[in-house]
Amino acid sequence: MSSNPRRSPQPSERQRDPERTRRRILEAAAAEFAAHGYAGARIRAIAARAGVNQQLVSYYFDGKDGLYQAMTQQWQQRQHELVPPGTPMPEQIRRYALEVLRDPEGVRVLAWSGLQHTGDGPGAPPETFEQSLRQLRDLQESGRLPAEVDPACVLVMLMSAAIATTTLPQVIESVCGADPRSAEFVRHYADQLALISRLIGLDATAEDPPPIDARR
Repeated sequence: MSSNPRRSPQPSERQRDPERTRRRILEAAAAEFAAHGYAGARIRAIAARAGVNQQLVSYYFDGKDGLYQAMTQQWQQRQHELVPPGTPMPEQIRRYALEVLRDPEGVRVLAWSGLQHTGDGPGAPPETFEQSLRQLRDLQESGRLPAEVDPACVLVMLMSAAIATTTLPQVIESVCGADPRSAEFVRHYADQLALISRLIGLDATAEDPPPIDARR
């Protein structure tokens, strides 16, 4: 929380379009958080990026934590658009992997939030990946996933793989000999993730019959 008292902006500082101003501040915040993470981001720098007075940022969002929470709400809304209920797991992972083409800064913020997570800063709310985890648990209950597999760990693995073009660019360059930022590679990689998810049975639904055990 900022130590400076919150105040209303001066009349000359007010914008004719408050929603447009909020949007500009949020866009500037995304760029600042993507570049420096939550810990390294500065309200002064965000205001400069947005072209507004620093006090205006505090007026609309009440400091850095408020800005981050507003961005988190945006991400949750985007998730509903990206993977509506009923989206098969392979398609979910493919879309998450493709999101870096639409919003590279948002994916970088997600990566930063993990690197700087200490328990005292903002984190992802529990419901963020609730739909995906529920699907995996339903698959396990229907016999599509072995009982000894932890669905939560499977989801972590899949999500980690989905953002690898952001978190492991050097490995991709070395192993794949490709530019991890190129749209061509990102699409190829997303398709491969979906293919692997289908091959291990994650394209099924809880109502589908379990696979036949060839050993019987």
